[in-house]
Amino acid sequence: MMSVPAFPQNAAPTKADILLTNARVYTVNAAQPWASAVAIQGEKILAVGDARQIEKYRGPSTKVVDAGGRLVLPGFVDCHIHFMEGSLGLEHVILNGSKDVAELQKRVKDYADSHPHEAWITGMGWTYPTFGAAALPNKKILDDVVPDRPVFLSAFDGHSSWANSKALELAKITRDTPDPPNGKIVRDANGEPTGALKEAAGELVSSLIPKPTREQRLEALRLGMHEANKVGLTRVHSAGGDFEWLSLYDELRKQGELSLRFYVAYFLDPPELTADNLEKIEWARRTYHDDWISGGVVKTMLDGVIEAHTAAMLAPYSDDPTQTGHLFWDPVKYKQALAELDKRGIQIFTHAIGDYGVRTALDGYENMAKVNHTTDARPRVEHIETISKQDIPRFGKLGVIASFQPLHAYPDEDTLEIWARNTGPERATRAWVWQSIEKSGGKLAFGSDWPVVTLNPWEGMQNALTRKTREGTPAEGFVPSERVSLEDTIQAYTLGAAFAGRREKTEGSIEAGKLADLIIVSQDLFKVPASETANTKVLLTMVGGKVVYRADSFAADGSASPSAASSSLPSREAQ
Repeated sequence: MMSVPAFPQNAAPTKADILLTNARVYTVNAAQPWASAVAIQGEKILAVGDARQIEKYRGPSTKVVDAGGRLVLPGFVDCHIHFMEGSLGLEHVILNGSKDVAELQKRVKDYADSHPHEAWITGMGWTYPTFGAAALPNKKILDDVVPDRPVFLSAFDGHSSWANSKALELAKITRDTPDPPNGKIVRDANGEPTGALKEAAGELVSSLIPKPTREQRLEALRLGMHEANKVGLTRVHSAGGDFEWLSLYDELRKQGELSLRFYVAYFLDPPELTADNLEKIEWARRTYHDDWISGGVVKTMLDGVIEAHTAAMLAPYSDDPTQTGHLFWDPVKYKQALAELDKRGIQIFTHAIGDYGVRTALDGYENMAKVNHTTDARPRVEHIETISKQDIPRFGKLGVIASFQPLHAYPDEDTLEIWARNTGPERATRAWVWQSIEKSGGKLAFGSDWPVVTLNPWEGMQNALTRKTREGTPAEGFVPSERVSLEDTIQAYTLGAAFAGRREKTEGSIEAGKLADLIIVSQDLFKVPASETANTKVLLTMVGGKVVYRADSFAADGSASPSAASSSLPSREAQ
């Protein structure tokens, strides 16, 4: 059945502003999975069907987008992102993909040489395997290339950092400096700081770095939104670092510059919920609650990461039996905080990576539902890198969303040599259990954790489908039983993501009445090998009926090069 609005008998149908035609529309609507044309009026979808059915919505001023037979999908949602941080990082040292220490040094030196007036050299993206068995860097590596200015570089996961001697000196970090709460200053055999800092210890240095100006942040956000639209994102769920800058997002909205929708979480720093926290959370919910910017959600962290032995585990780490990680919250206070937030109808995201962290999160969610007698609260666990077997079905039973970042399971050296070594072979069989949680009734939502990894969802999608590197290793895939189907992967980035953000009634699928957030892509994912998914390019991104990104190679008439027709479409920039 075609999804179209009802009209009085003999009444002429409403005319569309835009008709999208000659398309393979995968709607993610179970009642009508496929279509070939879409009518759009204003910010919403008017009708979905075939060319004949949609033609009646054409009016004298209707613009037509010919998709050229290409695949059309709902706009993608990134369910876990740190947008301000990622946007600012686009203009600093980018270390992602560095193959060895020499390449890291070259990137840092090249950046420092080309930015002689910057007081601090900052960046992100180094990985643990780069430094061999120790898995952590040393200040001397940076001292060799930038001895005269402070350098501070975050690991790809954001849970460890790396400082040169100058940065340590400015932060007054010495052998006598105590470890801060939830942090560790890594030291050598003589007790001297090595330059590696775990978790909150990095804040001893990062707090000294000059803060970007308001205008610099606004410009970074504009750049970040462009990059997001370019890869097909139409909404993001912020998991920290954006709440403090809601006024900037609001300023861009008032200026008609927003091209991305934002669901922004307040970061609740352990160890307890306070009246001040609650007032800020409630203020955001009262102030921001529309289709472009919304609050009323909290993100907190129960543990760290497996590579640095800071994720909370039920049993000791396999490579170091003296360590089990630890919880950042007292479990009793965590349960109390969840119950209070849930009572107020506030959605909760909890970072939990180790199996003890995941269990603690599930225990807290089970308790809050019991205490408050609430249903459909949709609390979320973020990351879930390893889990005990008995906790897998609890996601479905408790109605907890499993929020994963598929590219975190990319089977590179970090995953296979550091992560798997630390967890041990038995726990590694339950690595990123997407399929198991879904089969047991749980709901999946996918994201990136940018800037931890790229915000490009097509790379994450390929890993969800293959669990192999781009080179095809391991040959059988990393824990291949946990792969998910193409349909389920698309859903986790669209309708599943909308459900995870309490917006499935207005977003996430291409059907009448929903927001006109959709994308046209370069290849038909249903016809190409899964190993080619990451090659997908977005040709056009539409948010609320406005074209916010169009590839140079794609014109509005579906041809391979731009034409005059492309300029006739409504665009966000034109507002």
